[in-house]
Amino acid sequence: MKLSELLESIECGKIDGSCDPEITGIFYDSRKVEPGGLFFALKGVSVDGHGFIGAAVANGAVAVVFEDDVAIDSPIVTVRTADSRSAMAKVAAAFYGNPTAGMPLVGITGTNGKTTTTFLIEGILGKAGLQAAVLGTISYRFGDLQLESTHTTPESTDLQASLKTLADAGAKSFVMEVSSHALDQKRVDGCFFDVGIFSNLTRDHLDYHGSMDDYLKAKGRLFAELLKADSIKPLRRAAVNMDDPSGAAIRAMAACPVITFGTDPANDLHGVDIDISVNGISGIIQTPSGCFPFSSKLLGRFNLSNILAAVSAGVALNIPLAAIKAGIEGHLPVPGRMERVENDRGVICLVDYAHTGDALENVLSTIKEIATGKIISVFGCGGDRDNGKRPIMGGIAAKWSDLAIVTSDNPRTEDPFRILEQVKAGISGVREYSPDELGEGYSEKGFIVCENRREAIRLGARLAQPGDILLLAGKGHEDYQIIGKVKYHFDDREEAALALRG
Repeated sequence: MKLSELLESIECGKIDGSCDPEITGIFYDSRKVEPGGLFFALKGVSVDGHGFIGAAVANGAVAVVFEDDVAIDSPIVTVRTADSRSAMAKVAAAFYGNPTAGMPLVGITGTNGKTTTTFLIEGILGKAGLQAAVLGTISYRFGDLQLESTHTTPESTDLQASLKTLADAGAKSFVMEVSSHALDQKRVDGCFFDVGIFSNLTRDHLDYHGSMDDYLKAKGRLFAELLKADSIKPLRRAAVNMDDPSGAAIRAMAACPVITFGTDPANDLHGVDIDISVNGISGIIQTPSGCFPFSSKLLGRFNLSNILAAVSAGVALNIPLAAIKAGIEGHLPVPGRMERVENDRGVICLVDYAHTGDALENVLSTIKEIATGKIISVFGCGGDRDNGKRPIMGGIAAKWSDLAIVTSDNPRTEDPFRILEQVKAGISGVREYSPDELGEGYSEKGFIVCENRREAIRLGARLAQPGDILLLAGKGHEDYQIIGKVKYHFDDREEAALALRG
């Protein structure tokens, strides 16, 4: 496309250069620039792209978009803009043909539940004949096509390229997990959302956002700015979980009509006669369009919230209730979300991605509600991340488990034993076991620290008796462990299957 065509999608300041070059690619990494490329100089947390404009030009950039005054000794076209990140997102969308402009797009933001909700919405859209591409933590996928997931929501150029690839593969709609980082960094500003869903807000990512208020503001951008009606999509909707304390604030921010969901019958969507057991969730869902009975194999009260969120999206898109019901009951299994590891020991082994205090408490309280035996939890906290949640998670695991095994998650560049000490600081009132004391099992509520995750899983498997529940929390679908700066293959599901064999 011509540069002038791409610039129609953004507000520009001063433009220098008399030519109108053909743009062959959009780049934000000077090392990857190819001849004919348009380079965006982005200000990062630790690196400022303005310092790499020369390298981009040397690699063949024919135009550069930037915010600050810079002297460029080259006959290329230079474009000044007030916000390079937002500009790049919109230009990237235009470059790839605005793939979300002509198809339904549902965005889900919140601390927990996003991945499960995308699977549920995918099921609903499929039953409505709107086969969906899903972009999120696990992968970016449609049918048999699967693209590598590097971030929950990738950088805008990569995101728009993925959306085009998925649309070209035959997708008729999109469902996207929208992270707070992506909202704050304007990665999704080139997306045309039909529905935005708010699931919840609990402590996470404060190493980036700094405070819960800033975390909330980042999430709120989806509703306050990106759901404003326009000529491309004049009818937009938000779906907000009013059971969450931040639901009212998100609802107040919304620049479009809001559908509320939650346990209170005053909400637009709520459950009636709900039954939650080891077999799943069943009951009736009341919506503004009527009600319908449902049955789901998902476990736990928190998954009822995910179901209501998905139903809200279906209602917002005017999908018939019959298709919504069929989608809820027939969606694909969700990897690493209360995923069972089959074994012949009679142990109920579950692998879950819960890596925040709220998520861990949701999972453990759910397990407590359905447990007939003891609960053994294996969990850790990631390194180079918010350390304030570590004692919180320790306290939660000790509260809800008969035995909590504290181990490593992805320690990254931190000392794993320092992380474990911070987790231990939140545990009180229960016995700390030593390995020798657990040789013959355990008789009272307590915890043990076992840094090696493989050994921790084996310990949990050895101690679990028939009817007990063994929860492996924190890594879920991940098939790796990051120690230092090296990524090693490690899959909780594989490790549990081996440990429980025989």
